[in-house]
Amino acid sequence: MYQTLPARRLITATEVIESPVITIDNEGLIAAIEPNAAPAGEQAILTATFLDVHTHGGANHDVMEGTPQAIAAVSHHHAVHGVGHYLPTTVTAPIDTTLRSLEGIANAIEAPQDLHTARPIGIHLEGPFISHAKRGVHPPADILPPDIALFDRFQQAARGHIKLITIAPEIPGALDLIRHCTARGVRVSIGHTNAVASEARAGIEAGARSATHTYNAMRPLDHREPGVLGEVLDDDNLFAELICDGIHVAPELVRLWLKAKGVHRALLVTDSMAAAGMPEGNYTLGTFPVTVTNGRALATEDLANGKETLAGSVLTLGRAVENLQQFTGAPLEIASRLASRNPAAMLGLEATTAAVAPGLPANFNVFDASGKLQKTLLHGVAVL
Repeated sequence: MYQTLPARRLITATEVIESPVITIDNEGLIAAIEPNAAPAGEQAILTATFLDVHTHGGANHDVMEGTPQAIAAVSHHHAVHGVGHYLPTTVTAPIDTTLRSLEGIANAIEAPQDLHTARPIGIHLEGPFISHAKRGVHPPADILPPDIALFDRFQQAARGHIKLITIAPEIPGALDLIRHCTARGVRVSIGHTNAVASEARAGIEAGARSATHTYNAMRPLDHREPGVLGEVLDDDNLFAELICDGIHVAPELVRLWLKAKGVHRALLVTDSMAAAGMPEGNYTLGTFPVTVTNGRALATEDLANGKETLAGSVLTLGRAVENLQQFTGAPLEIASRLASRNPAAMLGLEATTAAVAPGLPANFNVFDASGKLQKTLLHGVAVL
């Protein structure tokens, strides 16, 4: 039996449809979208579900565990908070650990999918080819120089599922690796980098398509040497991630980022770790301990030494969209695009993961009139 879903407004990647009624068939696919058919007074606003291209975990699990149970828990956590698809993201670790994690994540990607939970659709390899100077909490002993042969080992273990990789473009060998990855359809993001402007520009010219958590773990902006951050903000073709939790980046600089990148290249991510969706306390990110206090995920070892080093976040993408509206005044049409259409476009998947049209899965986020996420539907079923 078909079901109908009325709304005040439907926000798609290309238009805003007023007073729609969506018909959903027995397989959870969109059968029809009728404009101006919803009952008067309907308040729900519908958007496409989100795509998180940078997340390490949630629900007390890290994706590097690589087990079906861990990936299932992370998938459900994200689905509750508006995510339909995501890239499980690794963190720098010993090579053997990374190889095992990639194999386990690949198994989860290839396993039969639960239609009513977020779907892992590829892997984001964050590290080990990053800068020691801007490593953040990535373990220094495991950071390695760019190595095409090692990347190929990683991709073999992942059975071709690495779709995005973070690389510091200034490290010797980085440009060759960027070209190698780009030629094989892997998107490259410049991040954890101390690059000056010319080095960042060389990385972009070699094929880099995005920037990893803009502002964070990057050489800061200088008016005489713009550095990597200046290039990221200035390049109209480069996508740029941002962690919009009010902790990683001040609201004033969120506004600057949005003005610089515009509605087509700005991209919201969570960079969430195992503590997302959990009470404050002690957790792990990859192989190292993290303490969550006052909403901040901090490296435990540094905290013991009186230093506060952010170790991912406990942000959800639904909250990031709400924060973006609050910090910038952007309407839901723009805020939701930054978490759906734009990450999909960066990966070349906008026709599937971010599209809303008859024949596609009935994956919707339901917002109230104030722009706050209320629930998520995957294949027409509310995620609980």
